[in-house]
Amino acid sequence: MIKSSSYFMSIASEMHHWAKQLFPICRSITGEGVRETLEFIKNELPNLQVHSVPTGTDVFDWTVPQEWLIKDAFVVGPNGDKIIDFKHNNLHVMSYSIAVDEELTLGELQEHLYSLPEQPDAIPYVTSYYAPRWGFCLTDKQRKQLGEGIYKVHIDSEHFDGELNYGELYLKGETEEEVLISTYICHPSMANNELSGPVVSMALFRELQKLSSRKYSYRFVFVPETIGAITFLSERLEEIKNKTMAGYVLTCIGDDRNFSYLQSRAECTLSDRAAIHMYKHFAPNYRLYNYLSRGSDERQYCAPGVDLPIGSIMRTRYGDYPEYHTSLDDLNLVTESGLAGGLESVFRAICLIEANSTYEVTVLCEPQLGKRGLYPTLSSMSLDYTDIRTLTNFIAYCDGKHDLISIAEKIDVNALELISIIHMLLEEGLIKEVEGKHG
Repeated sequence: MIKSSSYFMSIASEMHHWAKQLFPICRSITGEGVRETLEFIKNELPNLQVHSVPTGTDVFDWTVPQEWLIKDAFVVGPNGDKIIDFKHNNLHVMSYSIAVDEELTLGELQEHLYSLPEQPDAIPYVTSYYAPRWGFCLTDKQRKQLGEGIYKVHIDSEHFDGELNYGELYLKGETEEEVLISTYICHPSMANNELSGPVVSMALFRELQKLSSRKYSYRFVFVPETIGAITFLSERLEEIKNKTMAGYVLTCIGDDRNFSYLQSRAECTLSDRAAIHMYKHFAPNYRLYNYLSRGSDERQYCAPGVDLPIGSIMRTRYGDYPEYHTSLDDLNLVTESGLAGGLESVFRAICLIEANSTYEVTVLCEPQLGKRGLYPTLSSMSLDYTDIRTLTNFIAYCDGKHDLISIAEKIDVNALELISIIHMLLEEGLIKEVEGKHG
């Protein structure tokens, strides 16, 4: 099941190509951009089911909003030149802006402009989903060059009753217990914050499809952040709570700078233990965050009363890299090696979830390993007993109380490296799996 880093690099170019194709789409929490993105995913993964929830539907404490459609937006300066153009960069318009067609003085226009003085070359990403506003975003360098005069502002947009869409993929395993993988599809042209999660999720689904056997079933959801996750849970909460035994939000998982994990609210779930153990051996310099640092859809999945065992696997966490929520979050920031590392990390965590179980030795006292060819029959100080020590240490804690991850932590080895030992001991009948204990 475990694959090499070079294997993941071999499929990274396809992930980056997917991101490049998706990058120009103007996405928001509803509308054509979401549907176009889901259509692209469905072309690659034909089993994707697209769900539609009508505007006005109550979803817990929220209501599904109207659709937003934008056709054009620009600002024309006093000299007649178009100085801001939505068609040049879809971040130039505040997401969900209402329509406007006016002439304004520079002072009046400034009230509707957004820039980042600390990042003068970046266009910020600004939204106003649940209050009617309009606005334009531009670099601070450009903003400082604006002169006095009359500016023509035009936003050709509309809000109307429609639907919210999200996508779902299901991969059946040997049991009804599920691992939930969630990612979001609601931001416009930003590569790490938006597109790395969906493309890594797509590649992960394909890798899990290739496995000859899967202990658990897998449910992938591609949702608009916040309102999409809330809508999904509102429609399916009882089923999801009953079946989900582990899972992750995948976001900001395509840069080369770091690896990060944000724990579930419970902090001791199988998801948390698997990810933390995986990173300890795969990327020991990773950053670990507790639930107080939450910021993505783990907020919904771990909310009181929902209480799913969901953490977030990332490269550099949202908000911790300077390009976050700006036009600088582009396809140069997201690299093939970054995507490969992101995919490998989550795949390793899932392999550990698949392998984790509680085992019990079937004989009393130490088993006679020599007669089974598992222990050297010659005793010598010159022999390397490292592997034998790992084997006997593992057996020593197979007491029906410790699962794979806890034993690996106790004897200080990578749990994934114990999988071959487990298979060998099961074949020899020296251990048995304790039913119903997966961690």
